Amino acid sequence: MALSDPLGDLLTRIRNAQRQGIHSITSPASRLRANVLEVLKREGYIRDYAMSDVRAGVRELRIELKYHEGTPVIRRIARVSKPGRRVYSRIADLQRVYNGLGISILSTPRGVMSDNEARAANVGGEVLCQVF
Repeated sequence: MALSDPLGDLLTRIRNAQRQGIHSITSPASRLRANVLEVLKREGYIRDYAMSDVRAGVRELRIELKYHEGTPVIRRIARVSKPGRRVYSRIADLQRVYNGLGISILSTPRGVMSDNEARAANVGGEVLCQVF
């Protein structure tokens, strides 16, 4: 089945698993999903992720979620730019998430990166999601 919003599907899987206290989930693999998970790992919101082959031509991502004293590290994860309405931002116009406690994940010409990395590189782009 084709998804109209694969990144939204990934974020919903993470949100639902953390509500249930599940420590490991799987998701169909794509480069965009893997890049977003790499940013989440670098920023300390997930423990790890790995890509594996299910069968010839089909890959999946196994994601290990992170908890601190039984509560999920990710309190809120929300899609900003959606298939029906893309949201682009210059780096000067990019708002801080929860006064700098959270991050925005951007798709820039230099790749997928957090808002802090984008500010350091002085590059804007499409705001994919916000994490707190």
